[in-house]
Amino acid sequence: MANENTFRSIPVVVWGTGNVGRASIRAVAAHPQLTLSSVIVHDPAKVGRDAGDLADLGRPLGINATDDIDAALATLSGSGAVAYAASGELRPDDAVADIARALALGAVVVTPSVYALYDHRSAPAEMRAPIEEACATGESALFVSGIDPGWGNDLLPALVSGLASEIDQVRCQEIFDYSTYDAEDSVRYIVGMGQPMDYAPPMVAEGVPSMVWGGQIRLIARALGVELDEVRETSQRRPLDAAVTTALGDFEAGTQGALRFEVQGIVDGEPKIVAEHVTRISADCAVDWPMPPDGGDGAHRVIIEGRPRIEINVEATDEGGNRSAGGNATAANRLVNAIPWLRNADPGMYDGLEVPLLPSTYLSNKEA
Repeated sequence: MANENTFRSIPVVVWGTGNVGRASIRAVAAHPQLTLSSVIVHDPAKVGRDAGDLADLGRPLGINATDDIDAALATLSGSGAVAYAASGELRPDDAVADIARALALGAVVVTPSVYALYDHRSAPAEMRAPIEEACATGESALFVSGIDPGWGNDLLPALVSGLASEIDQVRCQEIFDYSTYDAEDSVRYIVGMGQPMDYAPPMVAEGVPSMVWGGQIRLIARALGVELDEVRETSQRRPLDAAVTTALGDFEAGTQGALRFEVQGIVDGEPKIVAEHVTRISADCAVDWPMPPDGGDGAHRVIIEGRPRIEINVEATDEGGNRSAGGNATAANRLVNAIPWLRNADPGMYDGLEVPLLPSTYLSNKEA
């Protein structure tokens, strides 16, 4: 694929219009090297709606959403790219099949939807095989990065580690008030907010955190040149002291109000690389747990414990000042902005350490 799209616009299909899909449409529309060619939706109510409307862009894009996957992929003419934003957490096999379909047709694919492929080297062989075959068939490339966001759990800590002379621990934190997260079913039934304290949230079921974030722990270990003894999990939950009402509805006193968990990369018996999530439905719950530095709704933080001690806090806002939307947007932008690089890359699978974070071209593309 070398130099295939250096001087012409790359057509892009955005597949899915949820939190990541909306941000992906906006990213494609802003990028001077990309052109939105189609948008795939599942909800019949979205079919026929303009992509700019679905993405809260404030202007029409002249591309109407469709549920005809064949027709949408045909707009790429055997090349281009797919930003696959359809959920894969409850349908990983279907997501892999969709991704392989696009790859085999010659499109590069960027996606956050298949957790096991964040570190493709450690992915199960039965998952890698159809992707590798599709990449070979279509002479195409795949980049999978996280939504929490991926760059905060792989590329950023790897880069920041280069500013230290001694490192005792690398800690990546996501600290968020989920009352602002536009995904009620996930907040209530996957994370467990508002559920009785004897409810078992699927997000922290044994093995799930390691399946989702373990790949990013392994990526950091590879970047630092260390061997992991194992990957461990820890979790804690706290109840609400009083009932709260949010944009997602009512959450009763005594039900789960906060969840904290860690995925730990163990080196020489100690947790040296840690991905930590601190999630609340109200800022008044678990106030002794880490908080965003300004007391806001959310932040991503990288802490290098060592000499010197380094702490970086990233706070992004989008869609009316929402920090959850801002985090989703940075994750989507990391993926979409990688498309021109992937179109010029050799066929195959790439991870967050292999795909460079290139300087933005958006500023020069601003209208006067």
